[in-house]
Amino acid sequence: MAKLKVGVLISGRGSNMASLVRAAWEEDYPAEIACVVSNAADAPGVKIARDAGIATAVIPHGDYPDRETFERAVTAELDKHGVRLVALAGFMRVLSPWFPQYWQGRILNIHPSLLPAFKGLDAQRKAIDAGARVSGCTVHFVVPEIDGGPIVAQAAVRVLAGDTADTLANRILQQEHRLYPLVVRWFAEGRLRQKDGRVEVTGVPPGATLLFSEEP
Repeated sequence: MAKLKVGVLISGRGSNMASLVRAAWEEDYPAEIACVVSNAADAPGVKIARDAGIATAVIPHGDYPDRETFERAVTAELDKHGVRLVALAGFMRVLSPWFPQYWQGRILNIHPSLLPAFKGLDAQRKAIDAGARVSGCTVHFVVPEIDGGPIVAQAAVRVLAGDTADTLANRILQQEHRLYPLVVRWFAEGRLRQKDGRVEVTGVPPGATLLFSEEP
């Protein structure tokens, strides 16, 4: 059976992209990383993808007059590789409504908080400043509203005394690397269904879409 072709969009180090690549190397994984696209030529993740033998493209957003024109160029590259699912992995661009509408139901993002709490940038700092006892990460479908799409799954991480934004981010990142490949697997297996603005995962009890870290 043909594997689902995934296109990954990055802007930086690409650690979540690398976790998807590692998962896709497993023989029984139902998806393959067809291409990696970055808006930044100096993104370390581009080299990681190239070294892994994955097709890459750098499409600088500054070369285009507006967001939609840039996104159409990105989409042309994704379509060229037969991409059926787009995975945002540290793609630091605010999207125009056109892009999530074109890829509706076929575009995922991972965010370093337990949405709907702490949307946008600096989520880890926001969690600490708010006195949160638990934070984590969320994989969600992408819609025009920033970090506002239907939630697929989450992983929880305790906020420890003395945590800084960096230490909390590092522990959340470990859970991101577990969660994102799992959700892409579910999508590739056709197990995700949206109903009334919520996501149901076939064959997975509702509570199983929340993972807890193994920290004490």
